[in-house]
Amino acid sequence: MTTQAQAPQDMHALIGRSATITHVVKEADTAANWGNELPVLATPVLLWLSEIAAMEVIGSGLSPRDMTVGLAHDSAHQAPSVLGDTVTVHAELRSIEGKKLVFNVSASDGRATVLAGRHTRAVVDKERFVSRLPASKSAH
Repeated sequence: MTTQAQAPQDMHALIGRSATITHVVKEADTAANWGNELPVLATPVLLWLSEIAAMEVIGSGLSPRDMTVGLAHDSAHQAPSVLGDTVTVHAELRSIEGKKLVFNVSASDGRATVLAGRHTRAVVDKERFVSRLPASKSAH
């Protein structure tokens, strides 16, 4: 018999909970550091900020032996944010599907909505996950 892995039952109480973070766009956040010459917030950084907001929603809702890992993004980077802009990123837990936590994510910079979509995280056993990582290769 196969059983479907499930998120801890008490996590269902977090459905509908949200978190908002703010971030000021710095030089290190720009697309120029990702192989593009534009001085705007890089998409990978914006996606990471949405992951941070999602993790804030979960907060201490996990058991100490569990953690979440990013599983999927289905988001659109809709407008550029420039150096010095304050980007406000919002995540709301919309559903739990087994061990998958599904969040609606959005971001704005005061001029426009710059991100809209969905981010999915998975609840995993921290020790088991780490034990399956390949050994690091040291530089020689």
